[in-house]
Amino acid sequence: MTLPQHDLCLIVDFGSQVTQLIARRLREIGIYAEIHPFQTVTVEALAKWKPKAVILSGGPASVVHEDSPRPPREVFELGVPVLGICYGQQVMMEMLGGKVEGGKISGGGGTAEFGRAYVEPVGDLALLDGWFEAGREQVWMSHGDHVSRLAPGFDVFGTSPNAPYAITADPERRFYAVQFHPEVHHTPKGATLYANFARAAGFTGDWTMGAYREEAIEKIRAEVGDAKVICALSGGVDSSVAAVLIHEAIGDQLTCVFVDHGLLREGEADEVVAMFRDHYNMPLIHAEEQDRFLDALDGVSDPEVKRKTIGRLFIDVFQDHADRIEGVEFLAQGTLYPDVIESVSFSGGPSATIKSHHNVGGLPEKMGLKLVEPLRELFKDEVRALGHELGLPRHFIGRHPFPGPGLAIRCPGEITREKLAILRRADAVYIDQIRRHGLYDEIWQAFAALLPVRTVGVMGDGRTYDYACALRAVTSVDGMTADYYPFTHEFLGETATRIINEVQGINRVTYDITSKPPGTIEWE
Repeated sequence: MTLPQHDLCLIVDFGSQVTQLIARRLREIGIYAEIHPFQTVTVEALAKWKPKAVILSGGPASVVHEDSPRPPREVFELGVPVLGICYGQQVMMEMLGGKVEGGKISGGGGTAEFGRAYVEPVGDLALLDGWFEAGREQVWMSHGDHVSRLAPGFDVFGTSPNAPYAITADPERRFYAVQFHPEVHHTPKGATLYANFARAAGFTGDWTMGAYREEAIEKIRAEVGDAKVICALSGGVDSSVAAVLIHEAIGDQLTCVFVDHGLLREGEADEVVAMFRDHYNMPLIHAEEQDRFLDALDGVSDPEVKRKTIGRLFIDVFQDHADRIEGVEFLAQGTLYPDVIESVSFSGGPSATIKSHHNVGGLPEKMGLKLVEPLRELFKDEVRALGHELGLPRHFIGRHPFPGPGLAIRCPGEITREKLAILRRADAVYIDQIRRHGLYDEIWQAFAALLPVRTVGVMGDGRTYDYACALRAVTSVDGMTADYYPFTHEFLGETATRIINEVQGINRVTYDITSKPPGTIEWE
């Protein structure tokens, strides 16, 4: 789905782990930004996109190597502001007549720099308005090479002990380059730098979710026409926002299929059905297929087999119900912008598979349907903001992520109906505790996992032999990395006591303090 033209800030991606954060920082201040791998940034593409500004991202390569990635030289001939970040600074210097010295990592003798650093001002630059109020500014460095000679026309505007050219610029051509990463939270005033850059480019800040809502509705109507659309509704934020947006555009031409696989949280199916069928008066098929899924999972303990079994059955069930609706031409999906970005490999090769993902992949081709993906330009936080615009309940929009395979991957080992019932109750008590203490919105994701071990315990005067439960809570920006949430011992003790007292079948509670990496957020 192509949107009406917004002023575009083009981000040329050289493989940095934090390139997505650049786009998010810009979107947060109302600037429409798109990320494109450097290989796709051609002269023809530049003519088509007509960017109002260009940002060259960081990356792991070294510009001192002959085959290092470069943007087309025409990027510097567009007459628009260009900002180079870390590797982007180095490639800018190298292409415009400066010099970069390789560090030890790339075979040179220069000094690498990783971590917190402090930059001091050298002269005045509009890009740095609001900076250096305390005389120096904290930034985050992550580079192996460094600029050793500036390109003609550039001057130094900021320096640090290990990066004499930490901030450089050619103000006349509106070319700017920084050695550090302003997009990460370790550079506290990074957002100010991006706002100043956007102002230099003349952006008006017209990227809002209110505007997006109206534009998307018009595009959906034009794309779908009089045809019917089906949507696989999981009850999660993405599919829910997509469903409400599409329903607002085409009304009863949309039918949602909610597959209840028996692996949902306590009361979740009732909540989803009540909200979409009763509150929104939306055509909704509640496919109650618990036995079909749980029978197929009987005796299965391998996590990959669990995921693939659930994914295969989901497609079968969805197709069974969708085939009964006449005139369906489109399948709606809650695809987000990170999914689009990550589907294009930076290196052109396959990425390592950590685990299979549960989605409706394969359905469009199998059923002969066209896709409608109204959220594919949005990041997760933008989807939540759009949900607010559409009037979804705040508690629903702010819900923690929930995996497609549901409780199956929070129940390591074999799945049984008895274990699922125990897990549901333990998870409900845990989340209730988090809400009672006002912590829910501070946590990115929290859940209980039922471990495949039984432990000896004592309750009253008797011996017990029940399951152990693990609690998990993490803070994160996008789920790519995560840290465990630092609950107090008082909270953990109170929560463990409640679970053991209120959930029959559990006599031991543990708290998982593993970060991601090395662990994943989910247990399977």
